[in-house]
Amino acid sequence: MSTQNEPTDLLGISPVIPVVVIDDADHAVPLARALVAGGISIIEVTLRTPVALQAIERIAAEVPDILIGAGTVTAPAHAAQAASAGARFLVTPGSTRSLLQSAEETGLPILPGAATASEALQLVEMGYSSLKFFPAEAAGGVGYLRSLAGPLPQLRFCPTGGISPDNAAGYLALPNVGCVGGSWLTPAKALATGDWKSVTTLATAAAALQR
Repeated sequence: MSTQNEPTDLLGISPVIPVVVIDDADHAVPLARALVAGGISIIEVTLRTPVALQAIERIAAEVPDILIGAGTVTAPAHAAQAASAGARFLVTPGSTRSLLQSAEETGLPILPGAATASEALQLVEMGYSSLKFFPAEAAGGVGYLRSLAGPLPQLRFCPTGGISPDNAAGYLALPNVGCVGGSWLTPAKALATGDWKSVTTLATAAAALQR
């Protein structure tokens, strides 16, 4: 694996990477602009809806101040599709060799998912040192990541899954956590009603989290 795909800087951009599910492509640009207004300059749009690629395309074209990535990359074809839409990085919830090979072929930085020590070791063997820890809370949370820091001190994580304003600080205090991923910055109700002011307020609080 080429280290050009290693996202060593992604984890340092913001304390929180917003993980966003967009059901209406018209929400993409105002949502991204609301995050930027709150001091968040990175966003992960998950490939869970039919309009996700269109949303990525719009953000990439119209909101240059935010780094747009594609999340929930679960099939080899997703990588090329996301790259073509304008994604600047890729995030996978788990990792297989065929999936990562397709992602690496795009030349984009990749944040591969792992939930166990064995999965993390496999990714180390492939040259990765920055990983997504998913599903964070269900897989053992803060205690599990603290335990991994001993035998695997070279790894840094972005825990995602069950992260909230109530537990984010506990994760960010760990030496092997660079940032967290969370959906709380972009609540479904705010998106549905176009309440971008609330998104900006949540983003401002998230950007101020200490790590």
